[in-house]
Amino acid sequence: MGKVIFNADDFGYSRGMNYAIIDSFKYGILTSTTLMAGMPGFDHAVSLAHENPGLGIGVHLTLTCGYPLCANHKTIVDHTGQFKKLSYFESDQDYDLNEVYQEWDAQIKKIYDAGLTPTHLDSHHHVHSFPKQQDIVIALAQKYNLPVRNNFALPDTIAHVTYFEPLFDFVGIEPEHRLHVYLSNLLKAIREHESVEVMCHPGYLDFDLFEGSALLKNRAYVTQFLIHSDFAKKLKMDETISCVTYADI
Repeated sequence: MGKVIFNADDFGYSRGMNYAIIDSFKYGILTSTTLMAGMPGFDHAVSLAHENPGLGIGVHLTLTCGYPLCANHKTIVDHTGQFKKLSYFESDQDYDLNEVYQEWDAQIKKIYDAGLTPTHLDSHHHVHSFPKQQDIVIALAQKYNLPVRNNFALPDTIAHVTYFEPLFDFVGIEPEHRLHVYLSNLLKAIREHESVEVMCHPGYLDFDLFEGSALLKNRAYVTQFLIHSDFAKKLKMDETISCVTYADI
């Protein structure tokens, strides 16, 4: 039986994001999400997580959005104290990797301290998969005995799914009837692989999202798709597929 994890990034970004993730879990096929420890919607997300214990909660490690938890960083923040932009970390800049380790360790600890047991690690903008950060996330995964999103070559000692699907958000762009080939191939991959993570970004549009994110309109469509699409209904009825969390791999 194929195991599939539908994971929503950006839990804790805003209240609108949080509500969409919870609705996608309660009424749709979403099984998992990853929480941003330093964003304005964190406390709201934690409250919702405790109300919905079946939802897998991982850590969405953050390096390119908002403010850090640690106050002593010198090289990964700008003059306002916010994290530097994604383009900084994409280029060959010389920054202190110990600052990244300390910050991400603090983010993981904050989620434990909120009474949640994380299921896995991934990151905002996939920065954990950047070459300089790979050893850091592996070290943290080993420290906390957590799986890691499989979007770079992970050692066998780190638990991960056997297939990662990063393109599901396109369901927020095209009508469902035009997605036949993609969705058929996705179902085939879910059945054939031992475990699959499908990354997605559901969200209800609110002020914080409009002000801070470049990914907007299709978040609402992704939410609708996860709950109401024929694909979602078919997946729920498929006895060869098991919708799970990272705790089940």
